Amino acid sequence: MDRPQYYRFHQGDQTLPFEGAEYDARLRQLRADMASAGVEACVFTSMHNVAYYAGFLYCAFGRPYALVVTPTDSVTLSAGIDAAQPWRRGHGDNITYTDWQRNNYWRAIRSVTGTDKMIGFEGDHLSITQKVLLDEFLTPKTCIDVAPATMRQRMHKSAAELDLIRAGAKVADVGGYAIRDAVRVGTREIDVAMAGRDAMELEIARQFPDAEYRDTWVWFQSGINTDGAHNPVTSRKLERGDILSLNTFPMISGYYTALERTMFVGEADAASLRIWEANVAAHEYGMSLLLPGSKCSEITQKINDFFAERDLLKYRTFGYGHSFGVLSHYYGREAGLELREDVDTVLETGMVISMEPMLTIGAGSAGAGGYREHDILIINAEGNENITGYPYGPEFNIVG
Repeated sequence: MDRPQYYRFHQGDQTLPFEGAEYDARLRQLRADMASAGVEACVFTSMHNVAYYAGFLYCAFGRPYALVVTPTDSVTLSAGIDAAQPWRRGHGDNITYTDWQRNNYWRAIRSVTGTDKMIGFEGDHLSITQKVLLDEFLTPKTCIDVAPATMRQRMHKSAAELDLIRAGAKVADVGGYAIRDAVRVGTREIDVAMAGRDAMELEIARQFPDAEYRDTWVWFQSGINTDGAHNPVTSRKLERGDILSLNTFPMISGYYTALERTMFVGEADAASLRIWEANVAAHEYGMSLLLPGSKCSEITQKINDFFAERDLLKYRTFGYGHSFGVLSHYYGREAGLELREDVDTVLETGMVISMEPMLTIGAGSAGAGGYREHDILIINAEGNENITGYPYGPEFNIVG
């Protein structure tokens, strides 16, 4: 039996999140950046960059995947276990590598890149082990980390991306309303979370009938579990007076959106209302600062000052917002567009960023719990467009 090191297996129709022209435009910009840096081939290994430039969102399960881009070619590299699905869901060519022989993955990549070239790679993703194999099989003249340049490109959204992100924000709202309806004394966190997740998945399937469906999730936290923004769901039962944290995360073709709200079951005491209302005020103030020409670090400092004047800055737990796009809780991050003291990026039209101040009051103190509101805003010439519709604050979110 002839066992090839790699081969092409293409069947079915190619179906992508965007039109081919969208991917062609992304590749043109990438190739211009490559030419400026002298890069002859890029080997992308992260889920977010493979998806951004090719549309294919891989499922690694311990196997390596890649997208190779040269001045003339764009080729995804995938494992045989996926058959033709990577080609059907990818822009450009696809090569399947086999596992009959160790490192056929790198032999397949070499068939596209050639050897003795200047190679671009992702320094924030490629493991030390795989970098050694890159050097062994591709024998590059030199290597350059292209991750920062690709991140900067992803921070500026196209019109098609903005449309998808708007749709995702509306799906997040659907999940929020389903969660609100499910909140009852005695209900478990997991049951409320499933109600929100199911509602979002059904809405995504309704709006995007040709998509693949995966990764949509909810973090619904109650009581002490609200102290961290990323605390997993538990089976804790809701009690009257509990602080709640609603977090819906629809995923559409690798694109992440979110809705996050503070809620209470039945009633909120005076101390809790004071903290909650202060955080809402910071949220509204922060959104007013998200304007083209504003610097992330300066926005952060202004919100810090707002909290400090109210003796609340000591309860802040993380930065005030971040970018959106091809990312999720286990891949991707556009760290150059975050509202933190150490980020000096200037906001520009076409960027998408959240405003999400959070205060955490420790257990045993008046108003204990984690308070967080989260809206998604698109920066435009007039200022910004808030694409989150679900209401925030005590008037709407004391429920059950």
